[in-house]
Amino acid sequence: MTKQTIYYTLTDEAPSLATCSLLPIVRTFTKAADIDVQVTDISLASRVLSAFPELLTEEQRVEDGLAFLGELTQDPHANIIKLPNISASVPQLKACIAELQSQGYNVPNLPEAPATDEEKSIRERYGKILGSAVNPVLREGNSDRRAPAAVKAFVRKFPHSMGKWSKASRTHADYMRGGDFFSSEQSITMEKEGEVTIEFVSKTGEVTKKKSLFLEEGEVFDSMFMSCAALQDFFEESLNDAKESGVMWSLHVKATMMKVSHPIVFGHAVRVFYKEVFDKHGELFDQLGVNPNNGLGSVYDKIKTLPESKRQEILEDIHSCYMHRPELAMVDSVKGITNLHVPSDVIVDASMPAMIRSSGQMWGPDGKPKDTKAVMPESTYARIYQEMINFCKTNGAFDPTTMGTVPNVGLMAKKAEEYGSHDKTFEMTEDGTMRVVDANGNVLMQHEVQDGDIWRACQTKDVAVRDWVKLAVTRARQSDTPAIFWLDSERAHDMELKKKVEHYLKEHDTDGLRLHIMGYNEAIRYSMERLIRGKDTISVTGNVLRDYLTDLFPIMELGTSAKMLSIVPMLNGGGMYETGAGGSAPKHVQQVEEENHLRWDSLGEFLALAVSLEELGIKENNPRAKILAKCLDKATEKLLDNNKSPSRRTGELDNRGSHFYLGLYWAEEVSNQTEDAALAAEFSPLAKTLSENEEQIVQELAAAQGKPAELGGYYHANRDNVKKVMRPSATLNAALTAK
Repeated sequence: MTKQTIYYTLTDEAPSLATCSLLPIVRTFTKAADIDVQVTDISLASRVLSAFPELLTEEQRVEDGLAFLGELTQDPHANIIKLPNISASVPQLKACIAELQSQGYNVPNLPEAPATDEEKSIRERYGKILGSAVNPVLREGNSDRRAPAAVKAFVRKFPHSMGKWSKASRTHADYMRGGDFFSSEQSITMEKEGEVTIEFVSKTGEVTKKKSLFLEEGEVFDSMFMSCAALQDFFEESLNDAKESGVMWSLHVKATMMKVSHPIVFGHAVRVFYKEVFDKHGELFDQLGVNPNNGLGSVYDKIKTLPESKRQEILEDIHSCYMHRPELAMVDSVKGITNLHVPSDVIVDASMPAMIRSSGQMWGPDGKPKDTKAVMPESTYARIYQEMINFCKTNGAFDPTTMGTVPNVGLMAKKAEEYGSHDKTFEMTEDGTMRVVDANGNVLMQHEVQDGDIWRACQTKDVAVRDWVKLAVTRARQSDTPAIFWLDSERAHDMELKKKVEHYLKEHDTDGLRLHIMGYNEAIRYSMERLIRGKDTISVTGNVLRDYLTDLFPIMELGTSAKMLSIVPMLNGGGMYETGAGGSAPKHVQQVEEENHLRWDSLGEFLALAVSLEELGIKENNPRAKILAKCLDKATEKLLDNNKSPSRRTGELDNRGSHFYLGLYWAEEVSNQTEDAALAAEFSPLAKTLSENEEQIVQELAAAQGKPAELGGYYHANRDNVKKVMRPSATLNAALTAK
């Protein structure tokens, strides 16, 4: 790579479409600063294709973009802009495979139950694509997420709607009080580097090696398990309680990121809710390959091949379950898609804040909002949501016009904590003991487990913790804001971290800083009390809690987490700039396909690009990059003030129109700045052309809407088709080309 390169990720769904519209504008500006913007494809489809090069023709083969960027993270000059990507569930991966096969790509099916060595190899390759496969590779640094001042200012002027809370609300979070990961967690810190082995010891004494790991000196290593029996009992009790109390029941897990453990948890919920169906038809379901971990949708999919009479019998049995179970929260009331249909439909970090913002209610089968029992089996983080629910019942909904902000410094470098646990998660197939043993045969940790239990281990490297503490101190100093380390005294892992935090804080000048260590409940209460008084508080958290809080607070503050500024300073000196959170918006693509209107807001990209340019300008001594960054920030402020963000309604300004206005305002700001007269002169003609043709361009963009758009694929769209759809204004295209 050259020092003057920005690597822009091509991902999935709405962000992928938006990138096609925005990049020509971006390159028009960066070219003037001698900066090359290169696209690297890390979409789900690209990752599937790159996993099986030997099965494709020469023309079909693609670069392994994720591997390339993974290597790039080690370069101190790395500058990566990362857009939201699909963290694929099994149903999503299967749909992607089917689409690629229909396009002539000879990729194999995902083996349901691999038996041969070839099938096991295929399953292993696909296993590296499932779930949170991208982020652990790219996040070679810790996280700095915050709401930009311009966005906060806009929200205070134009606040989003907030549902009204009632003290009589019956909504609550429900979680296991025993038998979950939290209650069984054990944690150690390695005194010296060395190899450890994860082993299973059967009741007969037979030892099976599960995995060997090399751990570094100072590395924190955890192990824990969830009891299958306790989980099933919990689900049954929660369902009965919801039915008796008349509240709706909803399940909230992280089946995409926690790609091994949480789909299993989801599957148990499906089995318990539809117990009579699985008891009656279990043998047939096994023959058909029904997998409850993939949701009720797996049942509907597999019974399609049955004779009509048998299929109707099963459908009637499913329907009868609803007679004695509580109402289920719905993903789509019109289509009858429930909370248990597909594991990737309801993701806890996005679904819980949305529920709390909407008066603590979710949509019922009748299309009406209702109080809900929000079920999050694993209790480690579930309690923070109950704390916010209690707070809203007491104080009412948060007020976006006056509330403060809760930025986050997150520990995630080098696959820290739970998101790095996929390859160390096992579902037990018999009773016995899971243990961790060192090279000398000493047992470091062990658990008595039963058939069906879920056991997992997690790693957190010392270098990641040290950098995390440094980043927290830096942010607290720069913003003159209190910072809270969220470390729970009842959690073994957090107590190991606490020792490190107290030790590494001594390496920094903390005089005058307000740094605290608090348990989760205390930390969120303290933050919320300050929040409603307009005061800011930095949350300093572990990896999963980082993910949860950077949806929870932004959705209250900004209406969405996609408008957060997310910076990842790499351990080796490079930088990654993420374009906010919030998923990749599949429903937005559906609207494009039906009405050629993309309501995805690229604000996160504008914010990330500005910081990317600023950092590149500083590190590489590129004055024009710094000017472009400042002008882009001003253009973004003007875009917000003039309300040129995408509308949800077809026929009104959409993502493409918003990009046009960003280009117009950016060109005007560059042409009006006085730091670089030659740069100003270079962009004055473009500013003039875009301004004079504003009405024409907006009309051309609007004229494209209202009719179906042919993308040529969902997971693997035809890029020529996408360009036609996302660049429909001949006038705008000509202006950019002329520049």
